Amino acid sequence: MKITRITPVLAKEWRTMLFVKVETDEGVTGIGEAGLTSRELAVAGMMESLAPLLVGHDAFRIEHHWQRMWRSGFHPSGQVLSSAIAAIDIALWDIKGKALGVPVYELLGGKVRDKVDTYCHIGGATPQALLEMAKERVADGWNCIRWEPFAHPDGLFEPAKAVSRAIEEYALLRRELGDEVELCFDAHTKLSVTEAVRLCRGIESSRPMFVEDPLRSENPESYRRLRNQVAVPIAAGEQFGSKWNFRAMIEEELIDYARIDLCIAAGLTESRKIAAWCETHHIDLATHNPIGPVSTAACLHLNVTTPNMLVQELPRRPGETMPDVMVSHHRWQDGWLIPSDAPGLGVEVDWDGFERYPFEHENLPILHRQDGSYTNW
Repeated sequence: MKITRITPVLAKEWRTMLFVKVETDEGVTGIGEAGLTSRELAVAGMMESLAPLLVGHDAFRIEHHWQRMWRSGFHPSGQVLSSAIAAIDIALWDIKGKALGVPVYELLGGKVRDKVDTYCHIGGATPQALLEMAKERVADGWNCIRWEPFAHPDGLFEPAKAVSRAIEEYALLRRELGDEVELCFDAHTKLSVTEAVRLCRGIESSRPMFVEDPLRSENPESYRRLRNQVAVPIAAGEQFGSKWNFRAMIEEELIDYARIDLCIAAGLTESRKIAAWCETHHIDLATHNPIGPVSTAACLHLNVTTPNMLVQELPRRPGETMPDVMVSHHRWQDGWLIPSDAPGLGVEVDWDGFERYPFEHENLPILHRQDGSYTNW
């Protein structure tokens, strides 16, 4: 079975998304999805530059193609390259599963669990509004909830005030929701080490599931300073594009949970290696999954085959994103994602339907402080 064409597919619904269509000479087509939101055009361009390396070659040689794509450029290309590889890699796993008539999880060694715990996103203009949304989600069946520091709608973000509010919100949600609901806080790289220490110490009594991405990822060594001063579980890694980026975090055990983003961290082929490496250091996966249904399905296949796994992010449940274009055979029930036995990724696609969701480029928000300086989103 030879690869005949690789085509980026850009779309926008509740957010911008980038998929890839990989076709073969036997009529089996695979779909993949890339991360790196707001940089979709750059990633699509990288896909087009990688396509000639694979067209005409055996679609089943997934690891071989991964190595070919990764090593084809002399200069490391960072997350633009790893995101393009991720989408193509996921599509190749989809093709292989469809051609063999088995779900991708069977190709990865089979299920070690029957379902995967998930968490949703909440937010609110006030702590009370946040609580009301949390109660709605719990009533809907969610058992894990995530939110992030409050930023004013005009983009103003003051870390000291945001940390104080987050501590208040944590105490409120824990008191009102009880111990049965898990609470995750995504600091979203907005804090300094000093601010992150104050946050973590301030919410320790509220038993957080974890604090996610308190610091940016460019300097993993800063996590050592944080690790030495706090006791709450720390999760990070969603900005990393490869196992090499994860090295310090894993080897020095600077995190408790690895936020692998399959659509940035070079696909299933690379992510399963990172997951196995994490297992040797007692680090579980809390997979980053903020985009579309292909990412959701790929994460699910990895998570049901990975022993060291905690939870999967799930901003939209199966059937809630472009339901007239993509049909996911997986289902969500009472907070859990349950995999189907459909071949490949378990996602059916109407490729012509993407025309109903034309792409419009969007930059991510850029937050600022009161003095006019920029800070992280």
